[in-house]
Amino acid sequence: MVSDLTLLLHPALPLLLAAVAVRFVPRVVGHVLMVAAPLAALAAVFALDLGTSVEVGWFDWQLEVLRVDGLARPFGIIFAIAGVIAGTYGIRTMGRNERASALAYAGAALGVVFAGDLITFFVFWEVKAVASTLLVLARRTPLSGRAGMRYLYMHVLGGKLLLAGIVWHYTATGSMAFTGFEVSTGGVLILLACLISAAVPPLHAWLPDAYPEATVAGTVFLSAYTTKAAVYALARGFAGWEVLVYLGIAMALYGVVYAVLENDIRRLLGYHIISQVGYMVAGVGIGTQLAINGATAHAFAHILYKGLLLMGAGAVIYATGRSKMSALGGIANRMRTVLVLYLIGAASISSVPFFSGFVAKELVVEGAYVDERIWLVILLQIASVGTFLHTGLKLPYGAWFGHDGLGPRTNDEGHRIHVGAVPRTMIVAMGLSAALNFGIGIAPNLLYDLLPYPVDYSAYSVGKVLEKTQILVFTALAFFLLLDQLHAKAMVTVDTDWLYRRLPRTVATLARRGRTDRDPVESPAAPDPAPRGRLVAARTAVLARVASRDPDGPPPVAATWTLGSVLLGAAVVILLVSLVWP
Repeated sequence: MVSDLTLLLHPALPLLLAAVAVRFVPRVVGHVLMVAAPLAALAAVFALDLGTSVEVGWFDWQLEVLRVDGLARPFGIIFAIAGVIAGTYGIRTMGRNERASALAYAGAALGVVFAGDLITFFVFWEVKAVASTLLVLARRTPLSGRAGMRYLYMHVLGGKLLLAGIVWHYTATGSMAFTGFEVSTGGVLILLACLISAAVPPLHAWLPDAYPEATVAGTVFLSAYTTKAAVYALARGFAGWEVLVYLGIAMALYGVVYAVLENDIRRLLGYHIISQVGYMVAGVGIGTQLAINGATAHAFAHILYKGLLLMGAGAVIYATGRSKMSALGGIANRMRTVLVLYLIGAASISSVPFFSGFVAKELVVEGAYVDERIWLVILLQIASVGTFLHTGLKLPYGAWFGHDGLGPRTNDEGHRIHVGAVPRTMIVAMGLSAALNFGIGIAPNLLYDLLPYPVDYSAYSVGKVLEKTQILVFTALAFFLLLDQLHAKAMVTVDTDWLYRRLPRTVATLARRGRTDRDPVESPAAPDPAPRGRLVAARTAVLARVASRDPDGPPPVAATWTLGSVLLGAAVVILLVSLVWP
């Protein structure tokens, strides 16, 4: 326990303060805050000693609003670094409201990581959900509006499960401490909330639905925090829960299959987030020190290389206005820098030796091997083949090369796709991420020294390097032999989001068709239309304000059935909790 003045060093504080400030300061100052605030958060993480704890009294509880230990520290460091990189990337593209949402989102994620009690954890968890929803909505298109509301629905559901689990847990134990949970009703409810945010199938479809609809910078922020904060919560509360091993490997394989089928470059990378988080979830389920180290290391490195991949994809979208691989190709000569930086991210995520994935992701595989789960090692390696196949080969081939090959060197030479200039700040952000991925790959102890437990693992043994090299070489050979079957195709995949995207529409269509097919019956006399007319006019006026298309106003997403379902679902959960409260 230390002085309450230490609370001023809380890493979330500079980000949350900056989130308020950017709404009022000039644009140039906002640019500075987007980088300065996460840098200040990073400095705060390093300034806080391990074992630091700050408690604040609130009603009958002592809330541990700041707790720094071996698990929180590496997540805090990478969350702050992610803020610096994503903030730099978005300097030229993010508006004032989007900056505020991104900073609040990053600050809330750091609040989750350093929360020592369940109330503080819940408050930051909900702020994170709302701020990330605003990032999806920030693109201000009909698709992003609908995807944002579906995203909100899933995370409000998760938040209410979390609240119910906390109440149940406190009733049973009398403790609000955020530590490891026993198998109980409250623990299971909290676990379900974390599984939604971790995008565990079948609760995952919100991720590939929403992330591709955000802005190019917003997607980079989204990839860093929501699923990784959930991984942190799982590692904190559910390490060693066997069910997570099976859920994790299901994620790893499920995400790979859907990524191979995808045509949209950001949707492909979204599915691959699910696959890679599966490694982390499986590591948490194994629960040994080595496996927890592996899950933490993989989360750390994944934020760097997945952010780099999404920045590369975002640069393509920014420069060409296209996101489908079937509509791209022939732009390699005009986007050489972006392509090279993307390939560094692809090498990292594919566990190519001397890049970050090889020293981080393989630590999870080693944890499974040491725990004598050979079946898990085999399945994780199969998932790794899929990773290289679609992220390292299919996506760069389809986006930059395709049937047109390298393409012309300038737009003047004539080509069906015009490539615009990519802002230097985007290139700088990608370069920073690429340097970190390469640096960790050649000096693994830079990462290993940050992990929760001591690391006794040599990544660069001859056997490990040869094994991974052989897997990568034969995967590349198979890709080029089967290129006609594996190249991008103009198709749309249907996932479990069909249940809330298409099923209601299908039911409504069948219901209307049924009413049309019935024999007509005499209808009762119509009521006086004047009151209804006034009601409709009032409703139209309200929606005109709430769903304004003004660039400075909110996006047109009001009055959807999804929002109504959110409110109704929240009310039902609160009612059920109130019935079981003693």
